[in-house]
Amino acid sequence: MQIEMTSPSRGRASSLRLTLCCFFLLLATQLTPPGAFTAAAAATARWQLLQSNIGIVAMHMQLLHNDRVVIYDRTDFGKSNLSLPDGKCRHDPSEAVVVDDCTAHSVEYDVASNSFRPLMVQTDVWCSSGAVTSDGTLVQTGGYNDGERQVRTFAPCSDRRCDWQEIRNGLAARRWYATNQILPDGRQIVIGGRRQFNYEFYPKSSSAPNVYSLPFLVQTNDPGLENNLYPFVHLNVDGNLFIFANNRAILFDYVNQKVVRTYPTMPGGDPRCYPSTGSSVLLPLKTAGRPTGNVEAEVLVCGGAPKGAFKQASGGKFLGALNTCGRIKITDPNPQWAMETMPGARAMGDMVLLPNGDVLIINGVAAGTAGWEFGRNPVLNPVIYKPDGPAGGRFALQDPSGIPRVYHSTAVLLRDGRVLVGGSNPHIFYNFTGVIFPTELRLEAFRPPYLDPEHSGSRPRIIYPTSQAKIGYSQRFSVRFTVTGNVSLDAVAVTMVAPPFNTHSFSMNQRLLVIGSGTVVKVGNSAYAAQAVAPGSHNLAPAGYYLLFVVHQGIPSEGIWVQIQ
Repeated sequence: MQIEMTSPSRGRASSLRLTLCCFFLLLATQLTPPGAFTAAAAATARWQLLQSNIGIVAMHMQLLHNDRVVIYDRTDFGKSNLSLPDGKCRHDPSEAVVVDDCTAHSVEYDVASNSFRPLMVQTDVWCSSGAVTSDGTLVQTGGYNDGERQVRTFAPCSDRRCDWQEIRNGLAARRWYATNQILPDGRQIVIGGRRQFNYEFYPKSSSAPNVYSLPFLVQTNDPGLENNLYPFVHLNVDGNLFIFANNRAILFDYVNQKVVRTYPTMPGGDPRCYPSTGSSVLLPLKTAGRPTGNVEAEVLVCGGAPKGAFKQASGGKFLGALNTCGRIKITDPNPQWAMETMPGARAMGDMVLLPNGDVLIINGVAAGTAGWEFGRNPVLNPVIYKPDGPAGGRFALQDPSGIPRVYHSTAVLLRDGRVLVGGSNPHIFYNFTGVIFPTELRLEAFRPPYLDPEHSGSRPRIIYPTSQAKIGYSQRFSVRFTVTGNVSLDAVAVTMVAPPFNTHSFSMNQRLLVIGSGTVVKVGNSAYAAQAVAPGSHNLAPAGYYLLFVVHQGIPSEGIWVQIQ
């Protein structure tokens, strides 16, 4: 294990890491399913401290196609630890704490230079949602107080002058704890939010109603507890939406405003959505060599908190989190949940699709729920889930971080295969002393085992196409790459990843497609070509920017940006 941390503000980090490492290895021997512990014990993941203080809490994150990550927090708590440049200040009479605020509540993080700059939001973006449009613009919706009906856009630039632009009253209803999903036609659907049992679209159509009722959100609302905020939404391969809230799911035809399928309740009946927060991913879509209509789709839901946990936490009793995952093939004629057991319990975990198709489960707590001061027992060890592994042996425990990431933490995949991790603030204000979990302003990177130097001989390097290439639907193309070591021609795949909008343990619009496998030829000295076919429809992959990878023996290349149009 190698953990690169230099922050002087955490003097006890070294001894804590040693203790935690020993503790979690002991835990793994007791909880890891047979066959998984061997892989976990051999894991060569590493942690890397990137920034000791970015000035704000990374509550929301989105990677853009210029390899910069837009990060933002909230405005209603007062001043952050980062000043706005050039004497800029925000005057907002509706703010209860600071009316004139000259500090930033958003930053742009430059991955290549490991640097950041302040950005300026005009209204409160607390607990909001977002997605990236086909031209690469981040569209963020909703928030709190004066920000609850606002839409904000951020168009990436190369001169470091771009900033947030605000569209006042761009939403028809207040959206706080809502979920966004990019649709096949390029619009966003914005679903739910606190006391909003409905959905709307952005941008608006002048001839359509502004808000559409969604009774499913009423049916899944636990009075006084909710447990259906930030619903898990995934675009199915048929163009309909898989919507999971609380402990059950539907397949929803938003065009005709009807439920086309009701899925079984998840076994156990415990809630999985905010504040009993678990997480969810759409597992990799294997489109290579398959007609669009034959692509299967599976959803994985992991962690959360048991029934009554939020109420118990409000009284100072912190129930153990859930240690189960449910997996369901949503395209199956008779879909059923298959339950699996994680190496340990976890609420508020983030699930990140890695380029090789594995799922990283990271951050969170082993007791309590989401909410102010309601989480306990931080889970410092990530877990890697291998979807194609044998049942009972799909989880591999990874080495721990020394930084607890509890409520308001985030994690997103970067183009080089690392995972950017930030955030954690379970307090109403920024609080650095005298609390169990101090407000966390550090950024770190988790380096999955595939980035270990021992795999350098197997790691591909893409030489064609070049980054920012444009690809058409159903287009056949060759991906050329080099490998310095021995190559297994039957162990190569080409994958595409849609970078998601991450907040509150859910990554909106996250999807991975396997668009090439098995057809590889040698074309030169250490050079090879893999054949790939772009997705055949907008249902499989809405237009926009994706990260393209070559994966060899489970080891991914550095990604390149491609734009499907």
